[in-house]
Amino acid sequence: MKVPRLKDGAIDFQYLVENSADILCYADMNRVLHYISPASFRILGWSVEEMLGRSADDFVFAEDIPLLLQARKNKLPVVRVRMCRKDGSTVWMENHIRIVNDAVTGEPREVFLSMRDIAEQKLMEDKLSTQALTDSLTGLGNRRAFDKDLEREWKRTLREGSQISLLLLDIDNFKAFNDRYGHQAGDDCLRAVADAVGAAVRDTDIVARYGGEEITIILPSTGSEGAVDAAEKLLSGIRSLRIAHEEGGEGECCVTASVGVATADTRHGGMKMPEALLLAADRALYRAKHSGRDRVATMVLPAGEDSPRS
Repeated sequence: MKVPRLKDGAIDFQYLVENSADILCYADMNRVLHYISPASFRILGWSVEEMLGRSADDFVFAEDIPLLLQARKNKLPVVRVRMCRKDGSTVWMENHIRIVNDAVTGEPREVFLSMRDIAEQKLMEDKLSTQALTDSLTGLGNRRAFDKDLEREWKRTLREGSQISLLLLDIDNFKAFNDRYGHQAGDDCLRAVADAVGAAVRDTDIVARYGGEEITIILPSTGSEGAVDAAEKLLSGIRSLRIAHEEGGEGECCVTASVGVATADTRHGGMKMPEALLLAADRALYRAKHSGRDRVATMVLPAGEDSPRS
């Protein structure tokens, strides 16, 4: 397409602005819009007339206002936020911000904004991020996801002064199962156990494949008694699968699992690191395994301590 030019040969910038795929804006330092390009209607559904005279912040999704404020505080030139369409939906926009200072005083005078629709890009990024945190075999979170979730829930537990429990589940005699039935059957077994675990936990619980045949379950705001009940429910659900395992040992003829339960109580003080909770769950699992398998063993981390005790 030929770019229109003025008689003296200069590019018609008004034409370029009004036909830009991005929303181009001019606002004062109170962020009141004094100009907005027609792309606003195509992307947001708001006409130019409906947006002029209003603050640009009025069109930012309320939950993303803190992102906007943080960007301003740190003087970031680019910020991603969701913006509100006229129909009530939202769209991810990448906002490029340029502040123009007064030529004489040097004080900030006006703001130029370029808003780009990145909905498809964000969708792809989220998909890739989800894949990076998902175990491809079971569909559960992977070890990386578990580490992030445990860190987040641990901090929340300390902040709220509450309790948190961690279950570490291991399928009994799984190597013997693989040797007897083959790795394809082993994969099928892992998927079935993962599905049973996912069906047995609460919506607020967080399940991940820790590695091999081990599965972790983070139980926010849960004490030792509630965690043991949850663990027993998991074992019952796995038994009910009735997956044949002639090498199960201890007279078992189907797949079973053992669970180590660790609970941290921060109601009367804090602890330093979430790794202590994982260590306690691992030690509890060891006790369950060496006490006959297909059972639950527990350990508790008292407030102010980083060493587990049974």
